[in-house]
Amino acid sequence: MSVLLDHLPELWQGLLVTFQLTAASFLGAAVLGVLVTALRVSPVRVLRALGTAYVETFQNLPLLVLLVLAFFGLPEIGVQADLKVTAIAVISVYEAAYIGEALRSGVNSVAKGQGEAARAIGLTFTQSLRHVILPQALRTVVQPIGNIFIALTMNTALAAAVGVVDLTAAANRVNLLEAQPIPIFVGAGAAYALIAACAGFVTGRLERRLVILR
Repeated sequence: MSVLLDHLPELWQGLLVTFQLTAASFLGAAVLGVLVTALRVSPVRVLRALGTAYVETFQNLPLLVLLVLAFFGLPEIGVQADLKVTAIAVISVYEAAYIGEALRSGVNSVAKGQGEAARAIGLTFTQSLRHVILPQALRTVVQPIGNIFIALTMNTALAAAVGVVDLTAAANRVNLLEAQPIPIFVGAGAAYALIAACAGFVTGRLERRLVILR
């Protein structure tokens, strides 16, 4: 326990970076996920194919591979970016595929009559999706999106492998100095578990409040 207290500033700074990665990546993934969902349910076949290709591609590639490609491949083609910004962009693009699929399942759960009624009053596809379908779909997928948020939080630890000094990287640096892996990584793991528990609690409360009674 003393080793954690001795290096609390470094671990705290790493935890703050983890919070930043998680919040920014989830926001980016949510925005992209909505666009992916719109493509997946579009009446235009080409757009549906693009949405399907996006989901199939990123759900079948390891996140670490994408991070390595971005960190070492982008500079080769003249694209320079901050390590943290690059990690956020890659994680956002990756997790958007999962959020898009979760939202699509929510869209599919909305009664077809809702879309037909929206078209009957003159709403376009985009307007009906924005004002009628997605608000109802979101209420049915609070828990799945919460699970994706938790998975995203855990996935941010992979950014340590390519140089981002998050909680995992900070814990590893402290361990290299102190050579006490058990208390150090148990402490780091407890921090991740606490984030996951808080996310699960919040999404559970939201799901109960937003549940649609049928």
